[in-house]
Amino acid sequence: MEKSVHLSSLSPAELRLLIRKEDPRIRTTTGLANGYQQANVVILPSHLADDFEAFCHRNPAPLPLLYRSQSGETSCPPLAKHADIRTDVSQFCVYEDGRLVRTVSSLQTSSTQHRNTSEASSGGSWSDMVCFYLGCSFGFEGSMKKAGVPVRNVEQGTNVSMFRTAVPCVPAGVFCCPLVVTMRPVPAAMLDATVEVTHLNPLAHGAPVHIGDPALLGIPDLSRPDYGDGVELQPGDVPVFWACGVTAIEAILSSKPSLAFSHSPGCMFLTDVPDSSSPPPSDTVHSPTSDHSLDLIPRSFLLSQNPLLYSLASQRAIERIRQLETIIGEDPGQRGIRALFLQDELLRSCLSLSHAVSVAITTGFPTHYQHSPPDETDGPPGAIAMATMLLSLGKQVTMVTDKRGLDMNRAIIDEAVRTGVLKTAVPLVTFEDGGPDSALHFLCHHGDRSKPRYDHLVAIERSGRAGDGNYYNMRGINIKHLVDPIDDLFIAAQEIPGISTTGIGDGGNELGMGKLKEKVSTLMPKGSLIACDVPADFAVTAGVSNWGGYAVACGLYLLHTCPAHQRYLRRGLGAEQGAPRDQLQDWTANLPSVEKEESILSTLVSFGIRSGKTGNLAMEVDGLTFHPTHSDIISRLLEVTRGSNYC
Repeated sequence: MEKSVHLSSLSPAELRLLIRKEDPRIRTTTGLANGYQQANVVILPSHLADDFEAFCHRNPAPLPLLYRSQSGETSCPPLAKHADIRTDVSQFCVYEDGRLVRTVSSLQTSSTQHRNTSEASSGGSWSDMVCFYLGCSFGFEGSMKKAGVPVRNVEQGTNVSMFRTAVPCVPAGVFCCPLVVTMRPVPAAMLDATVEVTHLNPLAHGAPVHIGDPALLGIPDLSRPDYGDGVELQPGDVPVFWACGVTAIEAILSSKPSLAFSHSPGCMFLTDVPDSSSPPPSDTVHSPTSDHSLDLIPRSFLLSQNPLLYSLASQRAIERIRQLETIIGEDPGQRGIRALFLQDELLRSCLSLSHAVSVAITTGFPTHYQHSPPDETDGPPGAIAMATMLLSLGKQVTMVTDKRGLDMNRAIIDEAVRTGVLKTAVPLVTFEDGGPDSALHFLCHHGDRSKPRYDHLVAIERSGRAGDGNYYNMRGINIKHLVDPIDDLFIAAQEIPGISTTGIGDGGNELGMGKLKEKVSTLMPKGSLIACDVPADFAVTAGVSNWGGYAVACGLYLLHTCPAHQRYLRRGLGAEQGAPRDQLQDWTANLPSVEKEESILSTLVSFGIRSGKTGNLAMEVDGLTFHPTHSDIISRLLEVTRGSNYC
């Protein structure tokens, strides 16, 4: 049930007076002092204060530092008038040597109750203690309610759920501990409103650090929180996780100071600071970087149902990736590809790849079955462009090819590395049908679905299996004898949690375009015959498939220079200043460029690989000459991507 109307209507100062009088109605402060910030409290010996402040700055989402007191100071003028921290929290925890020994309603006597003289000499009197006030997610619950978002823990009359995760904080000095998060169930349709109002309040932990399956944070059971109470999800709710100031309690437990105090989880200090991202007017109050520009507000996107995973990106990054999607959707070859377009497939694919650790890329369309080699110039350049950007971002990359083309493709990769088109050599492997479980064993260690080798499979201009089991070029010629069954990997991936798939194509007969099969069958020439039957999670369509690969590389760059997305990937831990200069330079150097793409096309031609549409052994792809058509597309993609280093 809700707190009584009387309590919920009181000001922070009035509530602090009731807490000081130990009013039994105030068990937790959730749902109280709406419109004002609440604070986690940690009180440490002075010799640990500098280390803990550094720990806060290195982990700004869980530990947004509002105020650090002087040694022995009981007030906090920037946060509240006439406050006394010793009496103005409803319940404190007392720790000795990193162990919780008791809870008390006041620190007026506890700070002087030493076990022995050695403790006193190591720092135990109040005059030696430093108070840290850290932002609390209770501070944004009022804004959520104003936005029409139900706050389930308040509705259910419980404390918020808090969980210890498997995510390590960035250490500082003696402080090293796992991240703690709060969980609030939010209706899926209200995720964007929730993200926006909390993003605008970084003093209260800011935007979520995870939306979706708790197991991805190492949380085994939402019904068994480590702190607080269980909160029930209602039909249509999604679990949303914010970094939590109880992380500071974990820091106390791991660092084992001789004496320390904290608020009891859910029993916060109520400040007079309004619920906003603007810090109080004091040089001694710190706040994480915030920017109210509307185009920096994050939006959420569903990436996977199994496991459930959403991601965040700023509106600015989203709009730029949509610009990339528009550019690659141009159709100078008049193949009718625009009819297959699905908005934001490029964006979702890039977001999913950004979360990935290990990516497998496949390409190869042997449309020229009468020539040797039978392959075309569309596909390999886009595959290499994606691979080199993924490598630059620290991902593991594997290329998968047909056995017939293994030696040639290995030589092409070596030449791409030699000429600087590909950052470094990548493993090149084949897949052949060796039985009913061969795809499972290829994708997972020891065939164990819980141990996938790859997070993401990408097919770009890769022959796709049609409904009759054959593989067709755009002329309707069956080329099955030249194609290994790499489609089986995409089919198997549908049943393996944690593996997502992307298909990039320009005609509808490419692997992954099965997601668009109905459109291909009815809208593309010979569509009912050639349409790929194997879907991907994300189907990126382009006027030329290579352009889709270039756009994925550019989209990944935009996401990795997007503060909102990077914060989400890092769970709000680590520096907020953006990528170091040398890292940014490396990412920029590994973007596609006119020079690099012209070089790799020249390499393909030197190996006898021909243009897809015409069969010409020339500097063209799908019948379009590299200059001016392809070079212009690349230049325009780069103009959108490099319009600003940060989004």
